[in-house]
This record gives sequence, structure tokens and C-alpha cells, in this order.
Amino acid sequence: MNDLIYLAQRLICVAVIDRAEDAVPLAEALLAGGLNTIEVTFRTAGAADAIARIRKSVPQMCVGAGTLLAADQVRQAVDAGAQFGVSPGLSEAVSNAAHEIKLPLYPGVVTPMEIMRALEFGWRHLKFFPAETFGGVNALKALSGPFGHTGVKFIPTGGITAATLPDYLALPPVAAVGGSWMAERKLVADKAWAKITALTAEAMESIKPAK
Repeated sequence: MNDLIYLAQRLICVAVIDRAEDAVPLAEALLAGGLNTIEVTFRTAGAADAIARIRKSVPQMCVGAGTLLAADQVRQAVDAGAQFGVSPGLSEAVSNAAHEIKLPLYPGVVTPMEIMRALEFGWRHLKFFPAETFGGVNALKALSGPFGHTGVKFIPTGGITAATLPDYLALPPVAAVGGSWMAERKLVADKAWAKITALTAEAMESIKPAK
């Protein structure tokens, strides 16, 4: 299970897609802005369909399934073509299902105990959620002390904006950031593809190292 390929651009667009027919135009808009990684959350009835449509029509995109709360959702996600999974918390059932199917999983953690459990479950790339609510950059700096030698890397998500993105990416234990600001639910519903492309391009530009 190669986690790194899905984190290579250091940004994951976290998207809620209410209408499956919006999935492909959204993926194309993100790709036009320079981002090839999307997490389609399992918060809507059409999530699996949206994943399948993107995988079929936009093969350049890396497509993950988010908000995985149960083992059956892990299986639905893989059946739809998801290449990685993300969960808001640490569930042994979700973890076991992901291992069984060999799906790279980024389980959600906040506390040292949850991080320790995630390491016991065999995961090294962990979603830190909700990032801003639970201390943000300062919390991750503190957690890097006791866990830095373990090889654990974090994917902070929740409340992060274009303005705070560079602060998170500057932290050594941060592998990538999950964000929704470039493709907020209303932007997708309004089919604001040009706006999504512009916001994505802006985010990708900020990730580039200064010359």
C-alpha cells in the first residue's frame, strides 16, 4: 500500500458532492488548477457514484473516499474505485476492513492515545482532525516531540484556509493538508468551475518553494 503517491502534491481537496453529475466537472476544474487529488466524502447518497464517475472519466485524478465510518463503507468505496480512504476517527472495524482489502487509510486522530492506537493498527499517515479546533499548528508541533521518531506523518484537516496552508506545510511532521475551501459545497452546487480552478491554482502556487 503506497500512501505517498496520494500525498505527493501535499494537498487533498475534500469535497462534498450532492449531485453525482457534478463529480467529473469538479475533478476537471481541480486538475485545471494543478491539483490531482480529491477526497469524495461519504456524506451524500451519491458519493460512490461520484467516485466511479471520476475514476472512469478523469483517470489522471487520484480519488479517495472520505468520512468512512463503517467497514461496509470501506468496501463500497473500493468497489467504486477509491484508491485511498480517510476516516474522521480511529475505528478498529474500519482499520481492519482497509487492511483486508489493502486500501491505504488515513484514520483520524487528535490525542496521543489515538496516535498510539493508530500506530498499533499499522498506520503511519494520520488525519489530524479537526485541526483548527484542536490546537492546529501548535498542537502538531507538540505532538512531533514524542512521535517524531516513529515515522508518523499527519494530514491536518478541518478549518484550514488558503491563508493558513503554508503554516501547516512548514511543519516537518505534516505530509499533506486536507482542505475544502477551493471546492466548497456551494461552489460545487453552483457549478462555479472557473472559481474552483482559480482557488486551486492559488493554493498550488503557495505550495511551491520560494525561488
